Amino acid sequence: MIKLLILGALGSMGKLISKLALEDNDIEVVAACDIINTGKKLGQLVGAYDPNENVIEKIDNLGQIIEDSSPEVAVDFSIAEATEQNCMICAEKGIPCVIGTTGLSEEFLKVFEETIKQKEIPAVISSNMATDVNILFKITSILTEFVSDWDIEVIEAHHHRKVDAPSGTALTLAKLISETLGVNLDEVGKFGRSKGPNKRKIGAKNEIGIHSIRAGDIVGDHTILYAGPGERIELKHQAHSRDCFASGAIKAVKFLSQAKESRIYTTAEVLGL
Repeated sequence: MIKLLILGALGSMGKLISKLALEDNDIEVVAACDIINTGKKLGQLVGAYDPNENVIEKIDNLGQIIEDSSPEVAVDFSIAEATEQNCMICAEKGIPCVIGTTGLSEEFLKVFEETIKQKEIPAVISSNMATDVNILFKITSILTEFVSDWDIEVIEAHHHRKVDAPSGTALTLAKLISETLGVNLDEVGKFGRSKGPNKRKIGAKNEIGIHSIRAGDIVGDHTILYAGPGERIELKHQAHSRDCFASGAIKAVKFLSQAKESRIYTTAEVLGL
């Protein structure tokens, strides 16, 4: 069984991952951390049987928790500030990490990658671990080649609690499009449009629009709009619940337990895409 450490175990995603992990015969949850409900039983909080009767550990004691529980993989879907601190601790102690947190800094990603190579461990970092979203990534990269002279816009919608904008998935889509077109997203990306005269630069090689909507309890919608003369194509993915992200995280945990290379893997690689 894979010994799993869950960071941010009581967050929106953490609860789902915790429940699936406890119900999976290939995984043993050896520790769960958060900043709330410390001392309370994980199984009772997420509605699943926990043979180890794990209690929520205080995240401030992460180093000691790792020493005591000897996890083989850690999973983190919390917030960027916490992930950057806690997953660095895990990496430095030689624990492979599955990271689904978005809004991570370029500085962290650079140092984290250097650390896992030094410690000779693998990791998975993905803006979206849902299977169909990663299929969408693949389709987007293919379709963009055929309509490279069209206008392309990426529109995403999420719940009003989401902190980062645009979403990590929207950024991944925009980067895929720009890479396919051979342009620099930092130069052609248009993040929203301000009021007043603001004419679009025609063609995706000159401008890729990325737009964010925050409202209610929207789980996650992503649309790629391809618009040409007299016609358009829209690719769209809608998440009806967070279960698709949680199941993807469990697949990534199992993948890491067998991964041989000391590098950062993508969900596409986890899924064999």
